[in-house]
Amino acid sequence: MDWIKKGLKWGCVWMVMAVLVSACSISYKFNGSSIDYTKVKTISFETFPNRSVGFVWGPMESMFNTALQDIYMQQTRLQQTKRDGDLQLSGEITNYDAYNKGVGADGYSTMAELRMTVRVTFTNKSNPQENFEAQQFSASREYDASQQLSAVQDELVNQMIKDIVDQIFNATVANW
Repeated sequence: MDWIKKGLKWGCVWMVMAVLVSACSISYKFNGSSIDYTKVKTISFETFPNRSVGFVWGPMESMFNTALQDIYMQQTRLQQTKRDGDLQLSGEITNYDAYNKGVGADGYSTMAELRMTVRVTFTNKSNPQENFEAQQFSASREYDASQQLSAVQDELVNQMIKDIVDQIFNATVANW
């Protein structure tokens, strides 16, 4: 009989502990942003036109604008407005070009580099010290020069856009 009482006693203790442990949970969310949502609630984007003096690839402008808006919508609780947001982003794609990177023994190019640069102006109405104007963000990717640019362009541009969008996000709202 004694062992039954001890078993019930320890069983009750373990059940109480299990209930307490399951009731106490800590939730962390690391989305990369450090925004004071009591002061900042909205964000507005102007379209970043492609004003590159090098190549002009039609889909790049819409790909960049979509990726830029997506990162803020996915990683923050900000509401997008057409204009005059608490945070405002504007700018332009200023460079998109390919360069020969290496030359083989035969005198022909062996490697090429694709580069993209975006100029950004950022306004934070609740904290003007964070504002910046005409800041450049760049990314580049190398590819085998024996490949046609049209064969690798879509993948490389997507990679560069992701890099640049991450840089802009970090410079504007991820004040690490």
